[in-house]
Amino acid sequence: MEPSLVKKVLEAALLAAREPMTPLELRKMFDDELSTDTLRKLLDQLRAEYAKRPVELIQLASGWRFRTRAEYLPYLERLNPEKPPKYSRAMLETLAIIAYRQPVTRGDIEEIRGVAVNSNVVKTLEERGWIDVVGHRETPGRPALFATTKQFLDDLGLRSVSELPPLEQISQTLELNHEK
Repeated sequence: MEPSLVKKVLEAALLAAREPMTPLELRKMFDDELSTDTLRKLLDQLRAEYAKRPVELIQLASGWRFRTRAEYLPYLERLNPEKPPKYSRAMLETLAIIAYRQPVTRGDIEEIRGVAVNSNVVKTLEERGWIDVVGHRETPGRPALFATTKQFLDDLGLRSVSELPPLEQISQTLELNHEK
């Protein structure tokens, strides 16, 4: 199949998809005749072609997708004004501890925060699809180990937790916001 046609098929599929598409899903359209290297090259070419457009092709933890560039979001939000959910400080601290120290137990989180973890905080993070139980620590009581999910990474536009900003940068941001 002609590479330009393959690229058009990839573009059409990614534009039509509701969720990120994995390389395996993308290759399935071509009866696996498309090599992983060729797929990657075509996706990179497609990403470059969209470099100056209002949408961009990005790779997330769960696959590839198109998204609107950040500078256009204020205009689009006027079409459907929606208030983003507000999260409590306790929830954000808990999520940050899990993201940066994973896998962690509820006890680990309580030790770091210095206060008990409200069950609703963990429940809300699980319902949101941002954290999940990934195992149990081999200690008495076998406490659950929590870690972030691909959904968490996708929602933040990241491929892996290694792309999270350094903790020092976050604490500086928090201090600057606190001074205002």
